Amino acid sequence: MTTTINGKLDAATAASLTDLATKTLIANDLGGYTVPTHGLYPFQWNWDSAITALGWMKSDERRAWQEIDVLFSGQWDDGMVPHILFHKDSTTYFPGPDVWGSDKKIKSTSISQPPVVATVMKEMLASAQDKTLAEQKVKALFSKVVDYHLWWYNDRDPENTGLVVTYHPWESGMDNSPSWDDALEAVPGVDWEYTRRDTSHVDSSQRPHKSEYDRFLYLVDFFKRNNFDSKVIYETCPYKMNDLGIIAILHRATKDLLKMGEQLDLNDARTDYLAQRLELTQTAVNTLWCEQSEYFYCKNVLTNSLAKVKTSAALLTVYAGLTSDEQTHIIKTATEDFIESSKFSVASTHPKEDKYEPQRYWRGPIWLHINWMIATGLKEAGFVTTAEKIQDDTRDLVLKSGYYEYFNPETGAGCGGKDFSWTAAIALHWLLD
Repeated sequence: MTTTINGKLDAATAASLTDLATKTLIANDLGGYTVPTHGLYPFQWNWDSAITALGWMKSDERRAWQEIDVLFSGQWDDGMVPHILFHKDSTTYFPGPDVWGSDKKIKSTSISQPPVVATVMKEMLASAQDKTLAEQKVKALFSKVVDYHLWWYNDRDPENTGLVVTYHPWESGMDNSPSWDDALEAVPGVDWEYTRRDTSHVDSSQRPHKSEYDRFLYLVDFFKRNNFDSKVIYETCPYKMNDLGIIAILHRATKDLLKMGEQLDLNDARTDYLAQRLELTQTAVNTLWCEQSEYFYCKNVLTNSLAKVKTSAALLTVYAGLTSDEQTHIIKTATEDFIESSKFSVASTHPKEDKYEPQRYWRGPIWLHINWMIATGLKEAGFVTTAEKIQDDTRDLVLKSGYYEYFNPETGAGCGGKDFSWTAAIALHWLLD
């Protein structure tokens, strides 16, 4: 790209992209929370909102912290923070609150999403110009975030295996990853008719198949039929996965939460317990390591079998600090193989996999927030050149196509929703500074 010099944007281009990213967040602001994009995603999504707060920090720190406050306003009494909060009615998204059926103070879904929020808060605290405000906000939110992490460890790993489980592909944030294919085959489809809304906003070739949606909706019904009873669901859910993405993001976020607690003298017996859970995960993650292929995989808990398809979720293990020294080098090499296997990187499914589809949601496309996490982990591990290659590739995507939801790794074309909040936010936080 001619607009970069030694990996840096020229001033005029950086200023133009910064202005566009800031305007994207403002356009998607619904008064205290940011929708990912209008139409396709008209509500507040959990990890989208957390990532978007990083972008708000560049222009309005108070607004950035408000994003997190509003997210936690929908926290359930058991500590769970839902994956969607339905603050206002909308007819452009399905399934809405009537299908999910929760009876909370703020209508919501009954599952969560990757808990990146503590990591985001630590970044916000470190970068804040208004340190007094940042410390006040962290102190006010800290106990709620601890509750959220305790919910993950206790509700989703009540047997103390060290590996939390997920009950729905939507909970992973990586909705139609090929890692879930075999596990989803054991889930029945719904026997009622419905009308999807996503394919009226985005080309169906970029979205999950109907057969997957039938099973997604069966699980939503399953949670509702069982009155969201965590014990019953843990024992009888027809879909239970050890999801590397969530395991890695939770592990990193718990470490970041404890570091914030130490910095602000907020740690107590509950955070001591979280530290113990970190130790469990550090050991247990090796049950997801395949010696033969030298790679981490997600696992179908019900069949005790690894989902042996290479996805970018495994690359997050370095970001989480879950790898041994030898594994760190192996994952670094694997990341470079991802990079070399497509024109742009990092593909969400390895381009050499049979199930790779370069423009269908999580079966191939690039996601900027995942690239940021992968690059962060590699940089912290000392692999600066590889990290900077990912950053440069990511910057080129934005230069080529703008702030789309995700990107085709073969062409760099933007896919999914346009004017997307977390893409703009990651650009502000990571690419344009």
